[in-house]
Amino acid sequence: MSATSGHGAGRGQPSSSHTGQAVGLDALAVQMGELARSLQQEVSLRDTLQGIVAAAVDTVPGTQYAGISEVQGGREINTPAWTDELVRATDAAQYETCQGPCLSTIAVQHTVRVSDMANDDRWPEFAKRAVQLGVGSMLSLQLYVVGDNLGALNLYNREPDAFDDDSEHVGLLFASHAAVAMAGAQRNEQLNRAMGTRDLIGQAKGILMERHKLTADQAFTLLVRASQATHTKLRDIAEQLTTVGQLPIREDARTGR
Repeated sequence: MSATSGHGAGRGQPSSSHTGQAVGLDALAVQMGELARSLQQEVSLRDTLQGIVAAAVDTVPGTQYAGISEVQGGREINTPAWTDELVRATDAAQYETCQGPCLSTIAVQHTVRVSDMANDDRWPEFAKRAVQLGVGSMLSLQLYVVGDNLGALNLYNREPDAFDDDSEHVGLLFASHAAVAMAGAQRNEQLNRAMGTRDLIGQAKGILMERHKLTADQAFTLLVRASQATHTKLRDIAEQLTTVGQLPIREDARTGR
C-alpha cells in the first residue's frame, strides 16, 4: 500500500498480472452508483463493513468470499468483516506467518493477484496453509491508508484462476467506492461517540452538582481528579457514576469545597 495519507478513494493501481483489458464502463458505472447508494443506507460502521464484503461477492467477478483486513497503529491486525469462516481462517494464516497477499497489499502494493495458490512461490508458508484451507485464488485490493491505520479488501475463490483483468478493474472501482463509504461511516461513528461521551459526562456532572451542591466546573474537576487518580478514561468514570451511582474515590474528600 502506498505511503500517501488519507483514504485511498479511486486511485488504486493494478497488480503485476493485469494485461490492460477491462469490462465496459457504462454498465459498470450504473452498478457502482447502485453500490454507493446501498452503502450510504447502512446505519453503522459495522453494517457498512458487512455491506461492503457482501456487495463484493455480488459485484467483483470471480469472488466467492470476501473480507476486510485492517492494521491498527502499524502493528495490530484484525478482520472486522467477512462473509465466510474461510476468510477469517485464511487471514489468520497470513497474520501468523507474517506473509501473504493481504499483508503485501497493505504494506507494499495497491493490488495483489494470486492466480493459483498451489503454485505461487511468493509466500511459501502462507500458500501451503491457504491451500490446506481450500483457497485456490485470491485478489487483494487497497482500501485506505490513514497514518498508521491501513486496510485491504481480500477476495477469495476455492478454484484457481478465478480472477482476471475484469476482476481487477471492477475490484479497483469497487474498492474506491467502499473506501468513501467507510470514511463516511467512520466519521459518523466518531461523531456519535463524541456526542454520547459529552451527554454521559453531562449526566455525571449533574449527579455531582445535585449531590454535593457543586458548580458545573467543580463537578467536572471532581470527575477529572477521579480519572487521574484511577488512571481511567473520563468517559468510563462518568459511565460508572451514572450506572453504579458512585465514583472510585471518596467524593466528600475531593469536591474541592
